[in-house]
Amino acid sequence: MTDSRVDALLSGARFGQFVSVGVVGALSDNVVLATLTLAFDVPELWAKAAGVETAIVVMFLVNEHWTFAGQGATGRIPFLKRLGKSHLVRSGGVTVQLFVYWLLVTYIEFKLLVFGTDLWFLAASPIAIGVAMSVNYVFESLFTWEVHTGDPR
Repeated sequence: MTDSRVDALLSGARFGQFVSVGVVGALSDNVVLATLTLAFDVPELWAKAAGVETAIVVMFLVNEHWTFAGQGATGRIPFLKRLGKSHLVRSGGVTVQLFVYWLLVTYIEFKLLVFGTDLWFLAASPIAIGVAMSVNYVFESLFTWEVHTGDPR
């Protein structure tokens, strides 16, 4: 990695914003996961996948207008290209997240009983999200918004 890429990644303010946006995404993810699983009896892995997609779209929009607001070209086509890149980049993070989530809910013999309902699947979700966040930050910064190029809008 070149020095400009490392410098761009080490922006404390941008990383803080990215983590804040990640919290919004995690909340979106877990609301969908809980709603689909508890209210509609959707299998946990399918509900988790729906939650992840919801979070990706929410986080992209917030990152586009806040975290990386000064990066990239303006207009509908550049916006759609960034959205496509974001989905491509996040597919790696999603793979990491779903794999970690699957390991936690499949192989960890743990029950988190709350009023007689096992909520371990909800506790496992933020753990998986945290592991995938670092993958997403590096690749979103460098590939989707190309922060190292210094190309302002």
